[in-house]
Amino acid sequence: MLRETQPLLPRSGGTRDSRRWAPMLAALLLAAWLLTAQLYSGHLPLPHWPWPGHGRPTPKRNMIFFVTDGMGPASLSLARSFRQHTEQLPLNDTLWLDRHLVGSSRTRSSDSLVTDSAAGATAFACARKSYNGAIGVVPLGRSGRYAEAGARPCGTLLEAAKLQGYATGLVVTTRITDATPGAFSAHADLRVQEDLIAAQQLGATPLGRTVDLMLGGGSTHFRPHGRRDGRDLLGEAAAQGWQVVDDMQGFAALQGGANVSLPLLALLAENDIPFDIDRNPAQYPSLEEEAMTAVRALEAATRDSDQGFFLLIEGSRIDHAGHQNDPAAQVREVLAFDRAFRAVMEWAAAADVETVMVSTSDHETGGLTAARQVTPEYPEYVWYPEVLAQASHSGEYVQRKIVGFEGSHADKRRFIERDIMHRTLNITDYTANEIDMLARETDGNKVQDILNRMVSVRAQVGWTTHGHSAVDVNIYGYANTKRAWYDLLDHLQGNHENTEIGAYMEQYLQLDLDEVTERIANVTHAPGKGASVESVDAELHDQYGHKLY
Repeated sequence: MLRETQPLLPRSGGTRDSRRWAPMLAALLLAAWLLTAQLYSGHLPLPHWPWPGHGRPTPKRNMIFFVTDGMGPASLSLARSFRQHTEQLPLNDTLWLDRHLVGSSRTRSSDSLVTDSAAGATAFACARKSYNGAIGVVPLGRSGRYAEAGARPCGTLLEAAKLQGYATGLVVTTRITDATPGAFSAHADLRVQEDLIAAQQLGATPLGRTVDLMLGGGSTHFRPHGRRDGRDLLGEAAAQGWQVVDDMQGFAALQGGANVSLPLLALLAENDIPFDIDRNPAQYPSLEEEAMTAVRALEAATRDSDQGFFLLIEGSRIDHAGHQNDPAAQVREVLAFDRAFRAVMEWAAAADVETVMVSTSDHETGGLTAARQVTPEYPEYVWYPEVLAQASHSGEYVQRKIVGFEGSHADKRRFIERDIMHRTLNITDYTANEIDMLARETDGNKVQDILNRMVSVRAQVGWTTHGHSAVDVNIYGYANTKRAWYDLLDHLQGNHENTEIGAYMEQYLQLDLDEVTERIANVTHAPGKGASVESVDAELHDQYGHKLY
């Protein structure tokens, strides 16, 4: 046995012994080079991560795909500095996501350099570019626009995974029929067709039911009063054997995933779950609670299966905070997502099944900048996270309080000064003109804009739009085996089109999207005569008070 101080090879020199060792050293170096080349070319299996609980790699695998809707690089910077300030952390403290940055993604749709969420999600789900407003469909015309020649359905990763024997799930904080979950589980020419999307999510396609678990909001499109056809999809789902949950008490009864029977339909809000800054934990679960309930339920359901599961988890309302230019709400949404990502990753690190996690955004929203020029003079190099920390509610929440106030104009002014400025937003340097504008305005969206501008200007946070931007977004990744980790890096390290992310997941799960596309060719997807992206935009505004998100 060699002692620690004994050299493995003779020291360099011109002795006869050293000349005798030279050919052996050359042979060892050559063998090491050949072995390395074989490992990286895939001819030999890579060793497993040396972590407790991990056995040898098997064909069984899980894919967990995270979407941070509307989150650009500036959102991470803002949330990181906000967290450092509020928790008194050192300057080198980072978000959990920061530690798993892999690359970046280009986000354009087939008909615009600036995508919407529907086209962005379809690029992931189908690995195909599509037009703004498309839900699991691609354009027939060469221009890449829907208006030219209509659309045809494209098979999605979730559908293909289900047909391959994987369990499948969707976790969101918006309506479960919204653009991102819809694009993975349904086919509609225009995203406003949420009644159709709901029906397809329950199995109204040539493939039958392809979703095993749904957690989020949006019960309105499953209830008679929210649907144009008056159908009670919640009742129909229960009759078909779904475990149906529609409130926090029912969610708590799921016991974090231990008391779930698939298929599960848990719709915990009529529309969207409130922003995390406004969320009452007794009424609504966090994204982390939703996500962990889903992974534990799917893990249990696939324990004795040859296949694992495919799960989509979306930090949905980061996007809404961007649309509303609400920095106080957005930093909380990013941090809520970061907590969910970390919790799922810690679960994956201990899992016996090979598990890959990929996280990215469909686009950036708001044109957010962590700086703002507030005077004509050359600006100071500052922004103030303490302003965001002082706000205890979102502009969306506060505007309802102001618009719903009943009383005289003078009473309303006093209410805004006392309850809104001092007690809710903690703004003490407000002007008489700002209070007067808030007291006189009756349009809730305009009141919300005034409030969010007041916060943004004082924090010196900038916005360029209430819509989306074309900025590249980050890709994050994790795998609990070396084999899967090197495969992920081979496909996603560096800068990529959003469709390449979908293509990687198709390859990793060994799916065939073209085959699924053939099987769903006859699914009902068109909205009828006279529909257009513009009419969809107008209808969304009438229904939900916002434009195409």
